[in-house]
Amino acid sequence: MRYDLVIFDNDGVLVDSEPISNRLLAAYLTELGHPTSYEDSIRDYMGSAMHRVHDLVEERTGQRLPADFDDVFHARVFAAFERELKPIAGAMGVLEELTADGVPYCVASSGSHERIRVGHRTTGLDRWFDDERIFSSQDVGRGKPAPDLFLYAAERMGVVPERCAVVEDSPLGVRAAVAAGMDVYGFTAMTPAGRLSGATGLFEDMGQLLPLLSRARS
Repeated sequence: MRYDLVIFDNDGVLVDSEPISNRLLAAYLTELGHPTSYEDSIRDYMGSAMHRVHDLVEERTGQRLPADFDDVFHARVFAAFERELKPIAGAMGVLEELTADGVPYCVASSGSHERIRVGHRTTGLDRWFDDERIFSSQDVGRGKPAPDLFLYAAERMGVVPERCAVVEDSPLGVRAAVAAGMDVYGFTAMTPAGRLSGATGLFEDMGQLLPLLSRARS
């Protein structure tokens, strides 16, 4: 490993939350009179902060979502997490190897701090992430695809952007990492490789990630 920091996205990279949250988001938007399919939600909102949902709905319909939209949505998501959420296969093994090798890592997610922590507690990933390793779009003014979150995480971890490797599964996240001047590795287990254009490398199984990162800088 020749990177000084590995920055993980959370949803879809560490926890298998994207199918759950996008199913519920599509259903809730449809319930509110904004017909949205699961595929629509994946295409438009996967990897984004909640403000993007509000912005796109208002842009397309001229209507604002209810003031309690985020609270209601998150309550539904957290309840579903308790029933269904699992860690991404192989993610814990990657974290264990990074720890053993002394390679710093953190998570930088479009989700809220509460969402990250609920997901980590539910899946057992909380043992790998103390507060100093968790960064959320809540910490910066703009979420992905702006580079702000990744740059903030790198600064807090004391690493320059060009020595960071980002692990992402969404087009918005790849764009954010590229804009931050970081190498980014696209996880294609759920997202077609063609949607992650601009990534430094692609992988479909967590077992491929560390060899890929090692080759990248050797």
